[in-house]
Amino acid sequence: MSRFVPSIETFAKGMLATAATLSTVGVGLLYYGQNYLIYPSAYPPGDRLEVPVPSDYDIPYDDVELKTPDGFILRCYLLTQKKRLEFDHPEAASLPGEENETDEEFMSKRPTVIMFHGNGGNHGHRIPLARVFFMKMRCNVFMLSYRGYGKSEGSPSEKGLCIDAQAALDYITSDPYLSKTPIVLFGQSIGGAVAIDLASRNPSKISALILENTFTSLPEVVPHALPLLGPFSFLCHQKWDSINKIPLIPATTPVLMLSGAADELIPKDHMRSLWEAVAKRGEKKTAGGSDYKTGLERAKFMEFENGGHNDTCVQTGYWTAVAEFVASLGAPSSSTQKSESSN
Repeated sequence: MSRFVPSIETFAKGMLATAATLSTVGVGLLYYGQNYLIYPSAYPPGDRLEVPVPSDYDIPYDDVELKTPDGFILRCYLLTQKKRLEFDHPEAASLPGEENETDEEFMSKRPTVIMFHGNGGNHGHRIPLARVFFMKMRCNVFMLSYRGYGKSEGSPSEKGLCIDAQAALDYITSDPYLSKTPIVLFGQSIGGAVAIDLASRNPSKISALILENTFTSLPEVVPHALPLLGPFSFLCHQKWDSINKIPLIPATTPVLMLSGAADELIPKDHMRSLWEAVAKRGEKKTAGGSDYKTGLERAKFMEFENGGHNDTCVQTGYWTAVAEFVASLGAPSSSTQKSESSN
């Protein structure tokens, strides 16, 4: 009978072999399959086919088929301001304008927000956020659809998303009217990393950044998001090294950071570390230590105690802070009370 019962030694060897196999599979998945984990563009099911459009929310818009330098078509949305928008849309904030001013001239005086969404869903799911910028703050809004997301062509990757972001910026800066506007980058989660990268490569073209629940670098997130694969985070080839790109953004560029303290995916320490990097952009050594005045003059950090990864944007005070920040850039602004009511 004993010959049918495995010895402790045999059992131990089997367990070690199983553990080694699982580890190998896990490491292989992390290295070769990480793009599917990081960019789940087909989740929830149907996201590549069912993409909401702004007209679903009674928002006028233009479809933009943006062709990237490497040949992919990105199907994006552009929301441009009209002088008398509030007459057709009573919920829109009323702004003064010159009597003989054209819509294009009015549009050129308003900020343009480029939206970079998180890794789940598609850009159509962020239309309610775009609506606040468009109706309540009277911003022009460019909603980028990354490659491999929604109805855009291609497959997502760090390199690819950086190309997409640059293509969006180039589109704005080549327009005779939008090119005159202050350009604000709004990035949520991985979209924050896209925004930071774009600003670091175009320091003279970006007027401000609004960053929500983003991270210092992607490998630093792995131990928290996938604890079992933490020891192998060095295999993560999608770096998104935001912490080392922020110093490339001028200290004079305004930054608003919005952090959910209850974020279940990205530890709040990531946003705090990025905030320290923002402050150090204008660091000056003094006899008494360091002076961070320049880096903090037009930067603000807000932490929302109950804000999770996906619901920080509905926390009380969020849109008031955004509206005040946008108004501080110098363009005429609407009341922050209207912004808050959009929640």
